[in-house]
Amino acid sequence: MTSSPDRMRRLVQKVSSTRTFARVAPYVVPALDRAVHRLTGGRVLLSARMLPGLVLTSRGAATGLPRRVPLACMPEDAAAAGWLLVGSNFGRDAHPAWTGNLLKHPDAEVSWQGRTIPVRARLLEGAEREAAWRAVVAFWPPYATYQARIERRIRLFRLTRRDQGGGDGGRDGGHGGGRGSADDGRHDGPPSA
Repeated sequence: MTSSPDRMRRLVQKVSSTRTFARVAPYVVPALDRAVHRLTGGRVLLSARMLPGLVLTSRGAATGLPRRVPLACMPEDAAAAGWLLVGSNFGRDAHPAWTGNLLKHPDAEVSWQGRTIPVRARLLEGAEREAAWRAVVAFWPPYATYQARIERRIRLFRLTRRDQGGGDGGRDGGHGGGRGSADDGRHDGPPSA
């Protein structure tokens, strides 16, 4: 017999795959997550009840100002030494702004379970991206629906702790700057991705 949390998870996956969710969620989910995160001193993200979540603080691609955005993530191990972030933008046509910010300024911070952790982001490509993509789709199947709905290739980032040698030390992580655009910190992914 299927447990109640499993049924709930499948229901949320089904709802989060719809175009209606893609239109509404980018406005509702981040606002709720930001408010709860602020009220709980960084310990709680509402959407993390279905998917692990963090709050990414990066510098805006155009302004260089701090931009905070709650995102779903896939921790890569039990110690959370790294995370995968999926720039799905709920299956909408444009890349989410936070991905452009990370391309230009890969050094960032995450708020993870009440702790602030310095990280470096790296855009995944080639075989490494394909392996990570299979893992995130197995973790949250709606990502495949989002990709099928749009023509752009969804950006996939690996975040590693800077205090554990995460990255090559370069300012732009070897990806150049300026790809992507706005730095308004728009939210991405289901339910608080």
